[in-house]
Amino acid sequence: MSRPDVHIDLHLALLREGCILMGERRNVEFGAGQYHVPAGRLEAGETIIDGLIREAAEETGIALRPEDIDLAYVMHFRGESDRLSLFFTADRWSGEIENREPLKCAGWRWLPLDDLPANVVPYARQAIADLTAGKRVGLFGW
Repeated sequence: MSRPDVHIDLHLALLREGCILMGERRNVEFGAGQYHVPAGRLEAGETIIDGLIREAAEETGIALRPEDIDLAYVMHFRGESDRLSLFFTADRWSGEIENREPLKCAGWRWLPLDDLPANVVPYARQAIADLTAGKRVGLFGW
């Protein structure tokens, strides 16, 4: 039996007053014109915590501390490749949220969890619904 080549994706689900922070993706290969949470890939030689902190800073300008981060949801995603999508939450951060990648993101918005737009990345929509319903593990694309 062969072992899968699995990519690890890191997602930040910032929740506040019934809303979630999302940005509309643009000029990207995956999900252009769709809303998604701050996210990126784990790079070689970094921990999942270090990768999440890096992605948050690169995309939103905020600084996270390891003690303020919780792993909230895990999704095994099957698309063109197998992916393990880790969704983290954080109750605290420092700095103001800003769009640090304007070529890839049209801007960050707090969107109501009970009325997300139709154009949310499909696997992210499921992960957000599962996460807010208290589920910790899910599958997508199987």
